[in-house]
Amino acid sequence: MDTDAVVDILLVEDNPCDAELIIRALRKQNIANSITVVEDGAQALDFVFCRGDFSNRSFDAPPKVILLDLKLPKVDGLEVLRQIKSDERTRSIPAVIVTSSEEDPDIKTAYALGVNSYVVKPIGAEDFVKAVSRLGLYWLLVNRHP
Repeated sequence: MDTDAVVDILLVEDNPCDAELIIRALRKQNIANSITVVEDGAQALDFVFCRGDFSNRSFDAPPKVILLDLKLPKVDGLEVLRQIKSDERTRSIPAVIVTSSEEDPDIKTAYALGVNSYVVKPIGAEDFVKAVSRLGLYWLLVNRHP
């Protein structure tokens, strides 16, 4: 993996099937030049904070959006979100929770921590692809970044 490349999307997803569906939906819309996938919260934090395996990355090329699952190995999604939103260097990176959790405490906590959007994964593959396509269109083409 070329960790010096510009990253449009950081996808943090431990389920390979969900990750593939997300990537396919984004590619189908031709809206992402670069997608980096990490499978756990520790890797996500290393990527965002340019440490560990990603120490050669630069803070000058942050992702345009982070798509973040909640239920992750090593470090859960809420803790990843907490660390990203509490650091001045990374606070402005849009973070979107994409999860199967409809639990009210998860939603409230995510917004209290500064999530930009919370999306519950639809059950059917077709609905899931549509939802991700809309997410990508909004965060990469409509939304303006600082």
